[in-house]
Amino acid sequence: MAAQLTPFVRSDAVGAILAETLGHPDREFTLAELGRRTDTSGPVVHREVGRLVESAVLCDRYEGRNRLVSANADHPLFALMRDLIAATYGPVPVLRELFEGVDGVEKLLIYGSWAARRSGESGAFPNDLDVLVVGDAPRRVLTELAAEAGDQLDLPVNVTRIAPVDWDSEESSPFLSTIRSRPLVDVRSGEIVD
Repeated sequence: MAAQLTPFVRSDAVGAILAETLGHPDREFTLAELGRRTDTSGPVVHREVGRLVESAVLCDRYEGRNRLVSANADHPLFALMRDLIAATYGPVPVLRELFEGVDGVEKLLIYGSWAARRSGESGAFPNDLDVLVVGDAPRRVLTELAAEAGDQLDLPVNVTRIAPVDWDSEESSPFLSTIRSRPLVDVRSGEIVD
């Protein structure tokens, strides 16, 4: 499927892999870890990482049987690629990191236009990021994290919190019914939830 967040990227799988690697240039990833973090199958990760290594966007090395890959920070276009990928595919890894270990967050989902583009729906580039927190994390903490995410992504981040009982209820509010009828992206797994 053609990438909708940025047509310059071959596929959403490549965009997600680049978001993880370019967003953490000092870190190495196994192919299995990239697959888990991007909800991408092993063969696709292997193929796309191979292409990115061949073009010197990523570097690789072997440690035993594990192939470790990292961003090539010496690539002449590294900063430009990192910025483009951060603006388009960066929300998942940025939010995952910021919300890691925050108490009271049972589910962390992106909805709205960004999730729609990530799921392959065409349309205008998102002008904000809508995040749904299912849980009882303090609103003050969520507001601070939204501001920090917005600074990192250079995009307004709106966080809405709902109680788990409301999320699990058979009778949803009109707001939740609308959210459930549209694409969602699970931040923790990178999975698109239809």
